[in-house]
Amino acid sequence: MKAVVYEGPRQVKVTTVPDARIERHTDVLVRVTTSNICGSDLHMYEGRTSFAPGRVFGHENLGEVVEVGDAVDQVKVGDMVCLPFNISCGFCANCEKGLTAFCLTTNPEPGLAGAAYGYADMGPYNGGQAELLRVPYGDFNCLVLPEDAREKQTDYVMLADVWPTGWHATMLACVQPGDTVVIYGAGPVGLMAAYSALLRNASGVMVIDHHPDRLAKAEEIGAIPIDDSRSSPVEQVLELTQGVGADRGCECVGFQAHDPEGLERPNMTLNNLVKSVKFTGNIAVVGLFLPRDPSGGNDLYKRGEVAIDYGTFWYKGQTMSTGQCNVKNYNRQLCALIHEGGARPSWIVSHELDLDDAPEGYAHFDAREEGWTKVVLHPNKAG
Repeated sequence: MKAVVYEGPRQVKVTTVPDARIERHTDVLVRVTTSNICGSDLHMYEGRTSFAPGRVFGHENLGEVVEVGDAVDQVKVGDMVCLPFNISCGFCANCEKGLTAFCLTTNPEPGLAGAAYGYADMGPYNGGQAELLRVPYGDFNCLVLPEDAREKQTDYVMLADVWPTGWHATMLACVQPGDTVVIYGAGPVGLMAAYSALLRNASGVMVIDHHPDRLAKAEEIGAIPIDDSRSSPVEQVLELTQGVGADRGCECVGFQAHDPEGLERPNMTLNNLVKSVKFTGNIAVVGLFLPRDPSGGNDLYKRGEVAIDYGTFWYKGQTMSTGQCNVKNYNRQLCALIHEGGARPSWIVSHELDLDDAPEGYAHFDAREEGWTKVVLHPNKAG
């Protein structure tokens, strides 16, 4: 089968690899029709993680079931399914609590919890930027989609990661109707967090970035764009909230946050959130941070540490929650919103490409070129 294979920093190639296949009785085999390039893929693409050359990218996947293992009971050949990026068993102590991003059985590496498709340090599983994908524990991990799945693929594929992660940010931040919310980062996850906050009836959603095209996307849905290259984003938020600060805040950038001058500052968004959110407010951190980053320009962050303004955070009595999204907690209800016409998350998609065009898509998206807000790949044409 053809697949997008990592070769080294900023080098991917579409090449032939062994076909994915059923390996265990609980597996499902999916013919992938839609797979997104995620911002998390870019960290690996840039060589900032332990992702090994020769592995296949892709953890936001949707497609048609073409084969099922003997022990698969509910998922059928011909079903259109969306796969959470979390690979989880459904029966360990964490999965039973809904913490499927921290499954205790699917990552064979000692001392680690949680597995994913084509993801650094999250098990040996290949990704879905390929013609076929093996799905472990298929009955648990496949979300069988409604009958409109084929024509709404670019909506439903967002259920694999980016929209549930944006929704997760609003849940961790405890967003309630009428709240004001500040979101750092107008990449795909930040845009989905803004979209989710508005769906949850926030009274005002401020989105901070310095890429005009991304801020324009935020404004499209009624969020307030804040350009941090013009003046302090903290001061702009305080001005919009009568000096009080936002009720809730979401960090949707991660350790590769850059200031408007292009300097990488891993602690920038965290500290700006502490200053932008009110006393006793809630902060959610869903941007990616790593336990170590040997390539980091900041000596502290090479050890996975950030210099956070803990004194102010403590003084203000704020709460900070973090961690990867447990997709299965949200994907079914968000799927119903799409099916019933209550949401259209595909509004963030800027480019749909054939699998062969993946190297071009990675290069443009990684460069943050104007207009490249979310890239969708089609390894197989939908039929």
